[in-house]
Amino acid sequence: MALDYDRPEPSDLIRSVSRALRVLEAIGGSSDGLLAKQIARQCGLSLATTYHLVRTLEYEGYLIRLQDGRYVVGLALSDRFRELAAVFRAPDTVEESMRRLAGDTGYSHFLARFVQGRVAITAVTEGRRTPHLEDLIVGFDDGAHATALGKALLATLTPEERRRYVRAFGMRRFTRATLTNPEALEADLARYAAEGVYFELGQYRDGLACAGTLVRDHADPARRVVVACAIPISDAVRMGAAAIRVSMHQAAAGLRAAMDGGYGPGPVAL
Repeated sequence: MALDYDRPEPSDLIRSVSRALRVLEAIGGSSDGLLAKQIARQCGLSLATTYHLVRTLEYEGYLIRLQDGRYVVGLALSDRFRELAAVFRAPDTVEESMRRLAGDTGYSHFLARFVQGRVAITAVTEGRRTPHLEDLIVGFDDGAHATALGKALLATLTPEERRRYVRAFGMRRFTRATLTNPEALEADLARYAAEGVYFELGQYRDGLACAGTLVRDHADPARRVVVACAIPISDAVRMGAAAIRVSMHQAAAGLRAAMDGGYGPGPVAL
């Protein structure tokens, strides 16, 4: 199955649903919530349409209206997140292997796959030595060019497929070290291709390094799996690249064995 970055708009698209989702995205992106007028302006909607949408979303539990008129996301969204996590849930053997990796090393580990053509985190196990990364949760699908798990997956694509990916999703700057042009990304991937472990130092988060490698390859991109480990840069320098590479290859081998039948795009092993 080829990755599809440019899905055509369906002829039977329900505009009101698309507008409601844009409203949720706008409110979710604001830590303080938004007034109806602000929502209308950000989403390019009339005020009357905005009121219809936010009242419906509030009634369904997806929004909460505060006393000053601002809207924030509602508890129903947490239910949808739990359902998302269940869809991506790894087999028990894989979850146990991930817990063991985080426990033995002390560093947070992540699994990622292509989901609807995007690099997305599908499992997270936090380690005590890695700072809490509030945005790197199941479903996170941004910054593939700046994360080791993203680079490990992008490296499985052809150069043309990577160019299409970058054109579709961009190369947003997260830190001063973030790579922001396709040529730099290609050179970075080539640098680590021989060893098969991809690194980034402070490209996604200042003070943090990450290493990622392929766990399972597959002709279908959606069934490719990578593992990544987030390490404070000071620890990474002390450990050295060679030791980290050995650790990542060992982690991938253990996870590969734990997957046994596979770890595909469904809620259980296929």
